[in-house]
Amino acid sequence: MSTNQSEARPFRLAVVQMDPQIGAVERNTRTILERLEQAAVAGAQLIVFPECAVSGYVFESAADALPSTVTAEGLLTGALQEVCRRHNVYTLVGALEQDGDALYNSALIVGPEGLVACYRKCHLPVLGIDRFVAEGDSLPVIDLPFARIGVLICYDVRFPEAARTLTLRGIDLLLVPTNWPAGAESAPEFLTRARAWENRVYLAACNRVGVEREVRFIGRSQIIAPDGTFLAQADPEAETILYAEIDPCKARQKRIVISPGVFELDPVWGRRPALYSDLLSGG
Repeated sequence: MSTNQSEARPFRLAVVQMDPQIGAVERNTRTILERLEQAAVAGAQLIVFPECAVSGYVFESAADALPSTVTAEGLLTGALQEVCRRHNVYTLVGALEQDGDALYNSALIVGPEGLVACYRKCHLPVLGIDRFVAEGDSLPVIDLPFARIGVLICYDVRFPEAARTLTLRGIDLLLVPTNWPAGAESAPEFLTRARAWENRVYLAACNRVGVEREVRFIGRSQIIAPDGTFLAQADPEAETILYAEIDPCKARQKRIVISPGVFELDPVWGRRPALYSDLLSGG
């Protein structure tokens, strides 16, 4: 685990469940800026938007998606920074990022100081734009003034190794911007709660709603505590903003003491890595 511990203090988290329109970058950006302002005024210090919130998701080719891409430090980041600076908040926005000839399914983390980090989706399903983008190759930990966060995008959360790696690096909160379509109900039903509980971290999953090119998205955005309980949940259809109070100190206490010396659990530091060598070989 990383020994570099940022300040841990309680803060208010917002998760924005919205209905992006495919290819409508200007419209989607206006909506994002409006909801960012709304959540900041309501006291949120970290505001999360869905995967591909700027672009939409169900593209049929890279060429189809290209007009909907952004660059990591382009106009979108500048517009987000202006709102973040005015309210002293941070935000995560899902976007299709163009970097040279490559496209990435990315999450831009922006604050008053501008671009803080850019996470690129590492695990790609055969679905939507993910058929045409490049894989990300890192799992960064992002230090914010009040907590340490990690990011996994949608399908990434189905790989327990990714969430566990971020946990061992010291995150307090795992942000999961998603585009869960019909057929992905297992994620909000039990995978997200399992990832939160087994790693003893907060988890915020931000999904979208609506129908895009005949693909229906299932909403059900969530904020989950380190013990796997729901702090907030959205329904399958409505645009909404969820709020919850996050205390990073609770995520830094991994040991579960039910009865001292009689019934105690430690799902993080009770591991036996020597038994798991197959994970390193890819077998």
